Amino acid sequence: QVQVAESGGGSVQAGGSLRLSCIPSGYTYISACIGWFRQAPGKARVGVGGIYTVDGSTVYADSVKGRFSISRDNAKNTAYLQMNSLKPEDTAMYYCAWKLFGECDTSWHDPTSYTYWGQGTQVTVSS
Repeated sequence: QVQVAESGGGSVQAGGSLRLSCIPSGYTYISACIGWFRQAPGKARVGVGGIYTVDGSTVYADSVKGRFSISRDNAKNTAYLQMNSLKPEDTAMYYCAWKLFGECDTSWHDPTSYTYWGQGTQVTVSS
């Protein structure tokens, strides 16, 4: 059973940066799509982006392209979400999720396609 934990959230002013980390436990190295999602109060959970653990290929939502980047360090079993040029509308709870044994295909943005989820980390961007 894979367990996932996010860290690195906080409060920043608009234009600032944060880096979130996603650390899984309870597995040996496997191929997976690691997805990052966010959910604002009263809104649906939406995909921010994803990374395929095998080759590091990434996908992003249009709303964050050019501002956010996802990377992974397989030696540390850690995935990262670097968020730059943050906007107030980026304020949300951010989640990391794992979809095992597959690339980040066209379903990467669908929360129901992921099996393992972290508890989330809050990101608040003030204007």
